[in-house]
Amino acid sequence: METMIGVIGGSGLYEIDGLADAVWQSVQTPWGDPSDQILTGSLDGVRMAFLPRHGRGHVHSPTSVPYRANIDALKRIGVTDVISVSACGSFREEMAPGHFVVVDQFIDRTFAREKSFFGTGCVAHVSVAHPTCPRLGAACFEAAEAQGVTVHMGGTYLAMEGPQFSTLAESRMYREQWGADVIGMTNMPEAKLAREAELCYASVAMVTDYDSWHPDHGAVDIAQIIATLHGNADNARGLVARLPTLLGADRMPCPHGCDRALDFALMTAPEKRDPALLAKLDAVAGRVL
Repeated sequence: METMIGVIGGSGLYEIDGLADAVWQSVQTPWGDPSDQILTGSLDGVRMAFLPRHGRGHVHSPTSVPYRANIDALKRIGVTDVISVSACGSFREEMAPGHFVVVDQFIDRTFAREKSFFGTGCVAHVSVAHPTCPRLGAACFEAAEAQGVTVHMGGTYLAMEGPQFSTLAESRMYREQWGADVIGMTNMPEAKLAREAELCYASVAMVTDYDSWHPDHGAVDIAQIIATLHGNADNARGLVARLPTLLGADRMPCPHGCDRALDFALMTAPEKRDPALLAKLDAVAGRVL
């Protein structure tokens, strides 16, 4: 199987440098339009795809991002491995602004988003006990270190609905009682949908601030966030540029089973499945349908 790396860029990351044969292409999905066109090309002999999560010009709020269309579109064009890059706040002193965190767990506090490709007419349950791919996460960690970034391996990402930032009470609760390490607005339901689509998924969270819990930093300062974003974006592009060499063009089956997540997930009897829903699942679940 051939590797194709899909990068979903968050705030501050709107392109990939150095792509050969780069072209922006429109992809239609049964779930509507993705956030934007997808930039495709190759880097060091490996096929790449880049999708700006909020759209070029940052037109989508965290709630309005078309998460299902984005994941479907990436799967539809042949992506095998998804790297999520996003800005986040930190609940840990040692995870300072400018640092990267390779996330491996999530707490999902979002409530206004469609969270599954499946439903009435074709019910499926996938495991997200371990919602990210360790193989892919390790490659991101190695790439970040090679880029010279201070990077932390492992962390719990609290996904909030937004678009407002946390209250002080919420920030303290997430940090002290819930044990979250970073907070953001966009990795859920993205990670869950990637698992349903049998895509390996890794999350690189770029710290921009200390949320509102830190006694020496006060409330989130959007001007400070934007300034930190610019530095983070340069390092994120460097990280992404190192991934093709680390992952290689030839791809073996995922040793952690991400690409076989639907093997035992479908619950609805074949004769009871809704043909209209099955048609929408052609890219996401075509392997098992």
